[in-house]
Amino acid sequence: MAKAILGDPGKVHFKAITDAQRIPDVVNGTVDIVAHTMTITCDRLQQVSFSSVYFDAAQRVLVLKNSTATSLAALRGQRVCATSGSDSLDRIAAAKAIPVAVPYWTDCLVLLQQGDVAAISTDDSILDGLAAQDPWTKLVGPRLTDEPYGLAISKQHPEFVRFVNAVLAQLRANNQWAASYARWIGTPVSSPPQARYQD
Repeated sequence: MAKAILGDPGKVHFKAITDAQRIPDVVNGTVDIVAHTMTITCDRLQQVSFSSVYFDAAQRVLVLKNSTATSLAALRGQRVCATSGSDSLDRIAAAKAIPVAVPYWTDCLVLLQQGDVAAISTDDSILDGLAAQDPWTKLVGPRLTDEPYGLAISKQHPEFVRFVNAVLAQLRANNQWAASYARWIGTPVSSPPQARYQD
């Protein structure tokens, strides 16, 4: 995306922000685009615009390998970690587990390792990364939700949304999406999400 926008992927200025900062930073112009495992939801669409879906994730659960929990429902009454500003917290509460909110996903991993929470529940794409950092963890349970990821952009810039969507369409058409999937996630490569556009 940076190459298409700026002509040189090295010209982009990356800014690390928390999940809770994503929408405020887009709205106030601190960042031009958020490309950070951000699920498109109706509530978020009231505040920011999104590109077409570029990746389909699903909420699941990460526990220590010695845990007997097999799903989020099995963690009723236990502490389960997610980041502030993520939609995962509501689902944890709905399962009657105790949501524990922290700024960063790595904070959740530390709490799990220290035994301060029984599990982490969020998108499987994030959990796969955390599991890769700690071989003493495992993903359990079914897909709890569909989490369609989009790139968040200010509502003040509909032309930018159209440009980003055109780049995503090109990536799907010329197999760069598949190559990126194989590089970062692995094989077999799934089909890219079909583009759907807002009016």
